Amino acid sequence: MDNTGNKEEISLGLSPCPNDTFVFYALLHNKVSLPYKISPLIADVEELNQRVLARSIDVSKVSFHVLGHVLDDYMILRSGGAMGRGCGPLLLAKAPLDTRNFEKYRIAIPGRYTTAALLLKLFAPGVKELVPMNFALIAKSVARGEVDGGIIIHETRFTYHDLGLICIQDLGAWWEKETGFPIPLGGIIARRSLGMELLRIIDAALKMSVKWAFENPDAVWGFVTKHAQEMSQEVMKRHIDLYVNRYTLDLGVDGIRAVEFLLEQGRKKGPFTFRPDMDLQKLLAGPCP
Repeated sequence: MDNTGNKEEISLGLSPCPNDTFVFYALLHNKVSLPYKISPLIADVEELNQRVLARSIDVSKVSFHVLGHVLDDYMILRSGGAMGRGCGPLLLAKAPLDTRNFEKYRIAIPGRYTTAALLLKLFAPGVKELVPMNFALIAKSVARGEVDGGIIIHETRFTYHDLGLICIQDLGAWWEKETGFPIPLGGIIARRSLGMELLRIIDAALKMSVKWAFENPDAVWGFVTKHAQEMSQEVMKRHIDLYVNRYTLDLGVDGIRAVEFLLEQGRKKGPFTFRPDMDLQKLLAGPCP
């Protein structure tokens, strides 16, 4: 049943990162049609996380961490997410850290509700002092000695060496070794109240948007560049190549299992309070192809 009622437009959140602008270009530029007008919001992923936590947006890119807090109201879409192998958050520092005694360190994180923050808590349960800040500021804050270490995401993984920093732990490599799953960084979730019929339509449109971008990369490039003005073209291309992949088209069976396992670990060891008996398969807005 479609519960959209008299809703005339759908609010849609995405980040300015190259992978998101690449993925959403066709959907936002009338290359792919939807039966509702799209009202886009382009914001840092932690702001999008907060919007979803406040239930103030219909469809949004979020950190998968957030899903554990909003399961009753939101479902996962199969397309548009950021997941893969060799693309996880990195724990950086100016000098080696004592990984057996994390409680004595101040660690910068790119937002309390990012998957990076959850992975750090799973990797180092003893960590006490987390310092949230915009992801783009973390590496320089570490380099200036304002914090003892920092979790970096996105394009900073390609540039942190320039600041003389070292990688203490690749949290993605740790996750893959411990679980065997790809790293579930972020995905697209949507309000359950939109109704399954519309959710499937949105998901299909998003998949077409990803395919359109793959087939027309030159047409997308101007939009990507506009929203990533601080990056070189080389870094933007490496960013897209790393984070836009087969899981972006469809999470697939192993992708869904990775999300389920992350949520289960978050419930057992982290902050999630969703019901233990909740059927995680009901998180999906569409059937497995």
